[in-house]
Amino acid sequence: MPVINRFAEMLPEIAGWRRDIHAHPELRFEEHRTAALVAEKLREFGCDEVVTGFGGTGVVGVITGRSNASGRTIGFRADMDALPIQEATGLPHASTIPGRMHACGHDGHTSMLLGAAKYLAETRNFDGRIVLAFQPAEEGGGGARAMIEAGLMTRWGIEEVYGMHNMPGLPLGEFSVRSGPQMAAPDKFEIIVRGIGGHGAMPHKGVDTTLVASHIVVALQSIAARNVDPLKNVVVSVCGFRTETDTYNVIPDSVLLRGTVRTFEPEVQQLVRARIDRLATMTAEAYGAVAEVTHVSGPPPLVNHDREAGLAAEAALSVCGVAHRDHDPIMGGEDFSEMLVERPGAYLFIGNGDSADLHNPSYEFNDEAIPLGCSWYVTMAERRMPLA
Repeated sequence: MPVINRFAEMLPEIAGWRRDIHAHPELRFEEHRTAALVAEKLREFGCDEVVTGFGGTGVVGVITGRSNASGRTIGFRADMDALPIQEATGLPHASTIPGRMHACGHDGHTSMLLGAAKYLAETRNFDGRIVLAFQPAEEGGGGARAMIEAGLMTRWGIEEVYGMHNMPGLPLGEFSVRSGPQMAAPDKFEIIVRGIGGHGAMPHKGVDTTLVASHIVVALQSIAARNVDPLKNVVVSVCGFRTETDTYNVIPDSVLLRGTVRTFEPEVQQLVRARIDRLATMTAEAYGAVAEVTHVSGPPPLVNHDREAGLAAEAALSVCGVAHRDHDPIMGGEDFSEMLVERPGAYLFIGNGDSADLHNPSYEFNDEAIPLGCSWYVTMAERRMPLA
């Protein structure tokens, strides 16, 4: 089944939904407007069941095929939340809310699944049920876990679950999915460095926390370079450096460092945590300061199931003729991994073309990918649950 002609006709409509969502971005567990729009559309399409407020601000839609003799149920998931980023695209549909932006394409993911829902509700050319999960709080908020704990898998008896993410740099019209580990476990850490603040002209009277924190930042880069097996994947990045002063002549009492750790294996994860603890505390002690370290566990690595990854690739090949299977894992994180722990399934990438990267203020979802993504969902539904 190639790209479905109906989606070429629907593209202006679906792109309109996407741009409306883009103009009104909402952060994790605040997706009230987006969720209301999704629920309104699902009801308008004639879904058999629409549930709101699921796992916080999530929405679930259910579509039954022309028959349900098989009793089978598969799930599709799209994420809805935006990021705390100031948009710099200058587009007519740019964010209307300062400091918030759909910089990861969740507006496109939601719209593609809505487009597929409209088609599936019209045609119902399958035997079984489709469960459409519109998830809140993918960006570090635990939205997938919240929906699972609310009963997403058990309430509707989901047997397989699939998701999709756009990928800048992957050409438009191509998909990519690999078996096994595909994305890393995204953990977070905070380090508070405490010293003795004072006048910038008299640093000898205090303990300079900015100096100490700077040495800690440099020291942490030795973990990947000198502590972890070079054949193992790991990233340690300090992404935030904040002091309590914004003037030019005050040494602050404390400095807050925030960062992320990306790993695939539990033993590497534990090694990195131990090294962060020791490097931070001992470096601070060497300068007469104190460092307090907090680790926050994220979702597990995203591991695609072999069989389901193959099925996803076959569907992608039928849609566009290109489905890469041999790409390397990436160090980005994705809490769809939580759903793949609960049920077999797969997560694939759809090409966004030559766009700015994800989480960049100039990023823009490529609307030309919409017919491809919608067609893939429909193809998966009809192939996994064919009519007799």
